[in-house]
Amino acid sequence: MQNISYFCIVKRFKHIFKATWLAFLLSLTTSGVARAQTEDISYEEIDSVRISLLTCGPGRLSYELYGHTAIRIEGYPFTFYNKKGEAFTFNDVAVNWGLFSFKQPHFILRFIFGRTDYRMGISPMEMFLEEYEEEGRWVYQQKLNLLPREKRLIIDAVKKNDLPENRFYRYDYLYDNCTTRADKMITDHLNGSRAAFDIDGFNGFALTYRDCIHYYNSEDRWARLGNDLLLGLKADRHITHEQSLFLPINLMNSYEHWGISEGDSIRMIVSEESQLLCETEETSQVSLPSPMACATFLMLFTLVITIAECIRRKIVWLFDAILLSLAGLCGIILFAMIFSEHPTVQANLQILLLNPLALLCLYHTVRHRQTGKRHWLWQAYAICILLFFLGNFLQHYAEGMNVLALCLLIRCYVNIKIWHE
Repeated sequence: MQNISYFCIVKRFKHIFKATWLAFLLSLTTSGVARAQTEDISYEEIDSVRISLLTCGPGRLSYELYGHTAIRIEGYPFTFYNKKGEAFTFNDVAVNWGLFSFKQPHFILRFIFGRTDYRMGISPMEMFLEEYEEEGRWVYQQKLNLLPREKRLIIDAVKKNDLPENRFYRYDYLYDNCTTRADKMITDHLNGSRAAFDIDGFNGFALTYRDCIHYYNSEDRWARLGNDLLLGLKADRHITHEQSLFLPINLMNSYEHWGISEGDSIRMIVSEESQLLCETEETSQVSLPSPMACATFLMLFTLVITIAECIRRKIVWLFDAILLSLAGLCGIILFAMIFSEHPTVQANLQILLLNPLALLCLYHTVRHRQTGKRHWLWQAYAICILLFFLGNFLQHYAEGMNVLALCLLIRCYVNIKIWHE
């Protein structure tokens, strides 16, 4: 069993000690159900149970940039069974909804098309913290100010959710992930409704899903590039504060301002906050050139090639073939996203630039050029690129895409006007 971050993706363990912890945990839960003991605790004892929201900080890898969310339950006995039927009882556990198995049939395709089933899992708190301590990531705890009845409802809901028939759910990064599940587990079982809130700085401007994601991947511009390539028009729609809570740190910050409305009174939802793990000093990383720097270099190279062609009066068809191949391959990925269940990737105007048509027509385009003829692809592609530029008013493009569009438009112009039949 592994804890998932982000877009909550499993990471391979790098150290033998961590792998040993993992193997032990799997031995407790692989063939059995992590469930509470049959003999329940009394009303007086349930009052001493502590339930907290756990927020785990970002990591250095691209899929760790967004953190993780879990729920901690202290003082309630959960029993795990290994393959031999031996019982192990823990009174301090972490409950999270970021687990999945690579053994799922056609896992890669299912993940790409948004059809990956995640699962809820319970693990001893010590093991949960071990992974984040090893990775040097911080873990923040917000102890919840709950009534005994609310604690009972949450624990019963956790136990029900952990039944084999209820563990799995269809993961959705924006609407149904490890953070939204943890929040729902808490708020659905409160004695009152969440009171109105006002987060400083939020109401002053309109956010989008893309804005939220950019805030957390601002230090990794290549991760941002990958996200922006796949995210489409829907990611640039304005969202409410509630809709921004799919990200762990957003939820953590909101809990600091929330209360539970009970008639004329409001009970703050968080009673105590503490830092369980602190972020350790990061090791230096190799600095890569930014996507914009690479796009600028490509533009300069395109201009050099074009000027050399004008002087020599001979076209470098291999350069066009490489550009069309790269654009077409990326376009096939964007075309496949049309059939994805991910909510914000189907309508993506960047497919006008990264166009699968470029790859489909590549052979005939090159053959025409080698024989001194002009292929109709260049006119069609030029129109698509002009429409792409207009799309800047509707969609935020990935970094460097407009520069790449200029490169391709130059090549279209060269093949249409200069190297005509």
